[in-house]
Amino acid sequence: MNVRRGNARLVALITSGLLFATAAHAVGAAEPGKEPLVDAAACIAASEARDGDKVLTECGALIDNAKVPKSDRINALIARASIYIIRGEADRAIADYGVALQLDPTLANIFNARGELYRKKGDRPKALADFAAALRLNPDHVSARSNYHDLAVELERLGAQMAVAGRPSFNCASVRRAVEKAICADPELANLDREIDGSHARVMREAQGAAAARALQREQEAFVSKRNASYGRPGYDLKKAMQDRLRRLNGVDGY
Repeated sequence: MNVRRGNARLVALITSGLLFATAAHAVGAAEPGKEPLVDAAACIAASEARDGDKVLTECGALIDNAKVPKSDRINALIARASIYIIRGEADRAIADYGVALQLDPTLANIFNARGELYRKKGDRPKALADFAAALRLNPDHVSARSNYHDLAVELERLGAQMAVAGRPSFNCASVRRAVEKAICADPELANLDREIDGSHARVMREAQGAAAARALQREQEAFVSKRNASYGRPGYDLKKAMQDRLRRLNGVDGY
């Protein structure tokens, strides 16, 4: 239910001020010699009522009708995409947004909305491209600017993490101890060592006073000494000891 409520809020943000912004075409008999106008009222009513099944039926009929004016098709696509989002069918919503953007590539809100869906799916490059497209169309688009900045920072952080993945906090080329060689040979242990080193540095920075900092440093030195002396002995689990140390560090200030 939380997911459905979150999707409903997302839909409300996407559609506000956008969906059916253009007036519906008049309903009635066409002038002699002209094609009859297509009635978009049923699609509009279904969307305003949040009647998902009717939106899929009524708006789908508009989308599939080549005689429907472009503005009505775009609005119908947005309405149907909103229902797909509520129902957790992101791929279908993305497809509808894609068609809408083919019909009108100036819709900054739709680029931003599609980017948010791509990001939820984990497709960060496509999400970033859509946020950038929205900003090119509207440099003052607040949501797109925030989304672009947040994702750019996330990608930078991931890139930095990937650059050091599988590497410990020390230089493996100069190690002599068996325990250090074991850490260098195991990417998981290497990552744990680097996380321990980073967490230790953090708690040292945040220590309240010199005495607290000295106590934290002694605790870290005691862990390393015990690790070095205990490795290889029966019953000693290096991975568990490192995991316990990391939890201890991250629990110092409640993290």
